Amino acid sequence: MDIFSGKYKVLIIFDGLDECHFPLNFQSNEILQDATKEASVDVLLTNLIAGNLLPSAFIWITSRPAAADLIPSECVHRLTEVRGFGEPEKVQYFRKRFRDQILAEKIISHLKSSRSLYIMCHIPVFCWISATVLEKMLSEAESGEIPKTLTQMFTHFLIIQSKIKHDKDYERKVNTEDMILKLGKLAFQQLVNHNAIFYEEDLKECGIDVTEASVYSGLCTQIFREEFGLHSRKIYCFVHLSIQEHLAALYVHHTFTTQNINVFDQITEPSQEATNTQIPIFDLHQKAVDETLHNRNRHLGLFLRFLLGFSLESNQTLLKVLLSQTESKYHNLEKTVEYIKKKIEEHPTSEKFINLFHCLSDLGDSSLVEQIQRYLNQRALTTAKLTPLQWSAVVFVLLTSENLDVFELKAYAWKTSCAQMVRVLLRLVPVIKAYKSVR
Repeated sequence: MDIFSGKYKVLIIFDGLDECHFPLNFQSNEILQDATKEASVDVLLTNLIAGNLLPSAFIWITSRPAAADLIPSECVHRLTEVRGFGEPEKVQYFRKRFRDQILAEKIISHLKSSRSLYIMCHIPVFCWISATVLEKMLSEAESGEIPKTLTQMFTHFLIIQSKIKHDKDYERKVNTEDMILKLGKLAFQQLVNHNAIFYEEDLKECGIDVTEASVYSGLCTQIFREEFGLHSRKIYCFVHLSIQEHLAALYVHHTFTTQNINVFDQITEPSQEATNTQIPIFDLHQKAVDETLHNRNRHLGLFLRFLLGFSLESNQTLLKVLLSQTESKYHNLEKTVEYIKKKIEEHPTSEKFINLFHCLSDLGDSSLVEQIQRYLNQRALTTAKLTPLQWSAVVFVLLTSENLDVFELKAYAWKTSCAQMVRVLLRLVPVIKAYKSVR
């Protein structure tokens, strides 16, 4: 497909389809071919993408994967996936970031020692966050445990940013705890509404006035930004969606522990108030897991991991540095762990089950993955009778391995009947799709 051929007269770019609030119903929307006819934005979008309207236009769309699935395959002529850092780039980033190569190697070694952290390093912004946190903790002899989980890493980053005071004026105007909770409320409200860009009216709903917003963006330049959009209208955003998800989870956890309110219930029943009866933390986790699984654009993936991470006593202790009212409290998380395992069994072929395995890790339960890893190391997988849950763990381990070049299928379906071979192949479809070659 040559975009420079004479066939295309104009280039139209739709940046961020996953943030589109229109249903984009290609099947039921009316077909529109007359460019002078008035129509809704939803109808205009589907007809432009389908090529019915302005057929000489070249349409270029950027989107997260889940939202891209809304577009019928026959409308797509070329698909490009931006994968972030590969294995060499992860290491190169830290070696180029630091002149002190001993420090760089220490950071690389620490990240590699934590499977969940090193997997996240394919996201460039996570490398930047990790570098900021680990540089301070390793080079300045900071007291406290070096972050080993996603929640710990982002919370340390927030602590570092909240301690930055640009001048005395900011120091007088800003109460750090108040700022974090207001930004957390904003982050959560806009996250559930699929918004990454906010306006003055959105801020006011969370008790943030325009002056405060300017102060916050000046103080937290690495967290919250104030910019100018069309017609010089001020717009606001978090530096990255992952930071928005972390602040949103912090707000939800804090509201639950200090006010005994499940904010997910307030979404469906806005007038609901705090109750004297203690709400079990499982109720909060169950609602959060369900909301994440039903979310078509996967906007809540990291949010769920952060929320579950905050329920661990060690992370609550860390939160006390930011929020004075935080209580370190032991929660029995067995019901949450079992519920997540149940959901993995219900979604064995969905990409969402990958995130659920990460959630188990964030809750400190890696038993399933470790069991499968032992099978793989002992080459005992073909003789083991695996449950559907264990097969999901096999897929997770394979998809999160460092080497995705060649997949040896015979190691997983050797000396089996034809029917068994088919079942194994169906379970391993996500793995086969991810590897460069199969033999």
